[in-house]
Formats: sequence, C-alpha cells, structure tokens
Amino acid sequence: MKKFFRTGQPFIWLTAGTLTICLLMICGLIVLIMANGFGMFWPRKVVKLTLQDNTTVLGEIMKRESIPYQQDSYRMNMKVGNRDVYGLDFRWIDDSDIVSQEYPVTALALERREWGNMYGFLKGLKQGDDVKPISKEELAVLVKENKALFRKIRRIGKKEIGDINYKMEKCRLELKRLALLQYSEKVQERIFKAELKMGSLEKEFLGKEETLQNLYATAREKEAVFVLADNREKILPVFQIVRLCAPNEMGVFTKTGFYITKVWEFISGEPREANTEGGIFPAIFGTVMMVLIMSIAVVPLGVITAVYLREYSSDNIIARIVRISVSNLAGVPSIVFGIFGLGFFIYFVGGGIDKLFFSEALPTPTYGTGGILWASLTLALLTVPVVVVATEEGLSSVPISIREAAYALGATKFETLWKVVLPQATPGILTGAILAMSRAVGEVAPLMITGVVKLAPSLPIDGHFPFIHLERKFMHLGFHIYDVGFQSPNVEAAIPMVYTTTLVLLFTVLVLNLTAILVRNKLKRWYSSTSL
Repeated sequence: MKKFFRTGQPFIWLTAGTLTICLLMICGLIVLIMANGFGMFWPRKVVKLTLQDNTTVLGEIMKRESIPYQQDSYRMNMKVGNRDVYGLDFRWIDDSDIVSQEYPVTALALERREWGNMYGFLKGLKQGDDVKPISKEELAVLVKENKALFRKIRRIGKKEIGDINYKMEKCRLELKRLALLQYSEKVQERIFKAELKMGSLEKEFLGKEETLQNLYATAREKEAVFVLADNREKILPVFQIVRLCAPNEMGVFTKTGFYITKVWEFISGEPREANTEGGIFPAIFGTVMMVLIMSIAVVPLGVITAVYLREYSSDNIIARIVRISVSNLAGVPSIVFGIFGLGFFIYFVGGGIDKLFFSEALPTPTYGTGGILWASLTLALLTVPVVVVATEEGLSSVPISIREAAYALGATKFETLWKVVLPQATPGILTGAILAMSRAVGEVAPLMITGVVKLAPSLPIDGHFPFIHLERKFMHLGFHIYDVGFQSPNVEAAIPMVYTTTLVLLFTVLVLNLTAILVRNKLKRWYSSTSL
C-alpha cells in the first residue's frame, strides 16, 4: 500500500475525479440556467379553470409540484396576470380544487406597458357608451399603429425634449458661471446672449410639450374592452398594449417567430415594471463599456508593475514591498475596494475635479458622485494582481538568449524591452487581461457603491459633446440579477428574468473572452513566425 501511495497514482486519480465532479457541476449549472432562461419567451397555452367554489381562473400554468406532506397531492403555480385587478400576478391552485379545465381558442394574452400581462377575451372597441365588435386581427393592426405613435412620443419625450433640457442646463450653468465673474461689458454681453438663448430654449420646450400632450390625447382615444375570467369587463387603452397573441391557436412556426421577436426585444429593449419585464440593453451596454474602460486602465498599470518587478528591480526593500502589496491586494474583499473607490475616487478625486472645473454646478456634483469611470477604476485596482502575475509569467517565458542577441546588436535595455521582450510576452499579457475581464464582469459589491443603479435614465454615450459621459451612472448585468432576484416586489415574475439575465451575462463573458483569446492566439502565431 505504501508503495502504491508513493507512486502518486491515488493523488492523480483524486485530482482527476475532483476535476470531473467540478466540471459536471458547472455543466449542470449551465444546463439549469439555459433550460430556465431559454423557455422564458416561449408562448404557453392559456388555460381556463373552473374551481369548486364556482370561480373561474384564466392564465398560464408556470409549474406544477407536489404538495409537501400530502401524498399524491399536487398544485400548480398559475400566472393569472391582471395585477391591477387581482393584486397579484400569480396564484397557487390545488389540483383537488379544479372542477374543469379547458383551452379556449379565443383567449388572449396581452403584454402591457404597465401592470404586466393581462388575460381575457376581446369584446370590442369602445365608442362612446357603446362597444363596437372588433376582431383580433383588427386590434393587432391598431396595436401596430399605436406602437408607431409610442415611438414618436418616445422620440419627442426622450430625444428632442431631452436635448432641449440638456442645452437649458448648460445655459443655466453658463449664466451661473458668468454671474461669478467680475462685471464688465464683455461679461454683460455674454450674459445677455445666454439669456436670449435660454428664452428661445424655453419657448421651444413649451412647443414640444404641447405636441407631446396632443399625442398623448390621441393615444388615449382608442380603448379596447375585454372580458376577464370572472366576467368582469376591463377597459384598456390600445396604446398600453405592447403585444397580443392567442397562444391556443398558434402553431409551431408562429410560436417560433413570436419567440425570436421576444428574444430580440429582450436584448435590444429597455426594462419595464421594476426590471421584471422588457429588455436589458442598458445593462448589457453598461457592462461591456465598464469592462473596456477597466481594461484600458488595468493593463498599462499591471504591465508597468510587472516590468519593474521582473526587469528592473533587484531584490531590495522596495521590490519586496511592491510584491507584498500586490499579493495583499489579491486577498482584499471586493467590498473594501468599493469603500476605497468611494473615498478616494469619488469624494477626493471627483470632488476636486468639481471644485476646479465644475464649480458653477455645485453643490450638485458632477464627478463627485458615483459614475462608470470611478466604478471602472475601482475594478481596475481589484484586478491589478491578476494582470501583474500573468505579465510576469509572460516576461519570464521569453528566453534569455533573445535578450542577449538584442544586446549584442547594440540595443539598449529599454529598446530590448520595448521591441523584443514585450511583443514576445503579449500573449501572456492578454491572458492576464482575459482573467481580469472575467473577474470584473461578475463583480457587483464594489459597483453598488461606486456608480451602478437600478435604472439609468440615459446611456454613458449619446450625441451630446463630448459624446462619452464617464460621470454618468450605469446599469450592470450582475447588479440587475441581484436587484431583480432579491429586491423585486414581484418575486414570481422576477425568477425567469434572473435566469435569462444570467444566461446573457455568461454569454457576454464568453464573447469578451473569446475575442481576447482570438487576438492572443493571432499575436502568438505572428510572433512565432517572425522569430523563425
């Protein structure tokens, strides 16, 4: 037995078995996320249940499970929607309470801009005190028309009025700044011009608001009448309907088209209903932009540190302190980095920038509050050890003979480092960048303190100069998962969104890593061919 253990075979098998178990657990987790995430957008049949108490329930069956401590007893979780009527989106129903179950072809599932889904039967279009019968297809045409109206309202409200508000704020700050200057004719002239511009902007703003109010009045003109499961009538403005369908009469191809449309809306749209519905594009955009800014900051810092430790420093006290510091940074909890980012980047650096360049905006902070820049720099500090270690390994992999050959040709140490060593070590540097990005994408705790929000009013990039606004707050996929999963008032509706967002986060990490890996492999092949 001792000889067997001395061979090392048990440890090899133990390592292999542990690795296999870990891989199976990871694959199982991914399969679970994919199974729950991909099924979120597939249209389910609308079922009508008649219960023993003579009540009728209409909705989608989400899941079915056994009742604890009751043998051969089951219950189903049913999405009944109509939250503005019933108060809750979901309802648990025991199988023993069901008298009859049917799937009416005329049952409609409607996705609304507010209050979530609605299930019912179309009665007609309201005209005064009467109700005009209307088909599902005719209502779908009206919904499509109102979608175009919604896009127009959104363009005016968010883009045009938003642009005017941005210019008015700039003008207001300019007037405030000029008021702080010493009086002169030139300053007075500039104040006069600014006031004229402000007056013109206010007039334009009032005109856009009037147009917006007229469009809203037009949107509220058409109202559809629906009959709910309990025979109550519900009047719903057509403008509030995002999408309607009759799942019970949809075929496979129709459901597939519906599924693709929903997936695209989820990726490219904006969130609604406390982030439990709609899309997650702002979160995707914020995550990718934060990772790119972090990479731009952490790679030069990590490479410079690694070059100093590997190429220039001797075994002195300074090098030891740097190495100990890098090692300690790797063990610091991420929330501590968030506190440091809050104190140093936001309050100290950002507050100083506000006092120097944005004094007219004070006490309202510009850079002295959380934003995507400070969040990215905080994560850059968090991931520095990863880049330093990977870069050192890359530098050590460059043969000493290549350095000596460069010295023999008359190159200085800096020239050798810049033109020979670093290019050869680029694959190792990119490996560190890949690991840093993977770490940063999943971090949430520091971001909660340094700039991430539940819902960002605007993206960090827009058409206003300087086009990239690093001071703005942003959305993040990791925080979106936390917020929807643990802070949502509608837990049952949030569960599918959690799985789907997690799937998108994994896909985002995969795309970022694959891009970096492809670049690394291409550079590796190129330097290998040139060295020959």
